[in-house]
Amino acid sequence: MAELAQVRALPEQNHLALTAPRHSVVVRVTHWVSFLAFLALLASGVAILIAHPRLYWGETGAFGSPALIELPLPLNLDQSGWGRSLHFLAAWVCVLNGAVYVISGMLSRHFKIDMLPHRTDIALNPIWKRISDAVHSRKPVEEDQVAYNVLQRITYLAVIFALFPLMIVTGLAMSPAVTAAIPVIVVLLGGYQSSRTVHFFVTNLLVLFLIVHVMMVRLAGFWNRTRPMIMGRDAGAKENI
Repeated sequence: MAELAQVRALPEQNHLALTAPRHSVVVRVTHWVSFLAFLALLASGVAILIAHPRLYWGETGAFGSPALIELPLPLNLDQSGWGRSLHFLAAWVCVLNGAVYVISGMLSRHFKIDMLPHRTDIALNPIWKRISDAVHSRKPVEEDQVAYNVLQRITYLAVIFALFPLMIVTGLAMSPAVTAAIPVIVVLLGGYQSSRTVHFFVTNLLVLFLIVHVMMVRLAGFWNRTRPMIMGRDAGAKENI
């Protein structure tokens, strides 16, 4: 009874923080599906890349023509077959999964409530402090354990609404079937090879995000941050109910 009275005495926001799931079912499922799909895209993308480890700009590019960038990768023409099949499959899984996540996030106001930065936080000092904490591997403060900080909010929104869509569009621009039906896609990107080059660099930014994301999760306590993304609640929330 004393515990129930204590919960009722808490402000509404704190009460919800103790009793509500940290992550909804849709967020958890789409998070792990995205993770697995991205790993498949990454592995198959490397297989495709080593079949032609050169990047160009414009419409055409081939062995014998000048390259914009020559990647220091071993040439292997035997990997592109399974790589292209897996890449195509994983890409559509990623697109459909992302569409579910975005639609659900808009309907539930997940983006507005959990990810849209507060006006008071959009300033140089708060953002710089979060960057400094990350660079110096400082453990997140207690308030960051239950809510995204300003740097996380900006980064997640950039990944969800900028990098992933750009990766999808550049991928579609490399499909002859898509560009035949919607030629404006490849025209806006400067050509087929330009789309491939942009696709490569966007992928590298997403890989960098994944590495930093895992490092930050480990710094904050790997199991403490991973448990809510699997179970929906953290250990502290269960103890307080």
